[in-house]
Amino acid sequence: MKNSRNNDFADRRSAAADAKASLLSAYRAAKTAAEPTRLARQAERISVVAAREARSAERKRLKAEETARLEAEAAEQQAAAQATILAENEARQSAENARIARVIEDEAARKAERDRRYANRKARQA
Repeated sequence: MKNSRNNDFADRRSAAADAKASLLSAYRAAKTAAEPTRLARQAERISVVAAREARSAERKRLKAEETARLEAEAAEQQAAAQATILAENEARQSAENARIARVIEDEAARKAERDRRYANRKARQA
């Protein structure tokens, strides 16, 4: 059965405008109905972002502490190595000084023995 109504351009245009208006009002109604859930989702997202930033800050703090600890350990090990090297150099120098002192003492003892023999020889000749 055919539509008995005479659909001219003005009627179609007003029907389209009414349909558009009803769609717009339905959209606005759905938007206002969904507002609490949208706000809840937005609040949840904000809390998730805040928690993520807190975790990131904690990781950065822990990493900075670890870096500082490693630097302190490295400085401590370097100081210990320098102290060891200094002690070895001092021990080597004191051993060298002791050897030189023994050589000088031996030389002095040989000279004293030579002088004593010379004096005895001269005393026998006289």
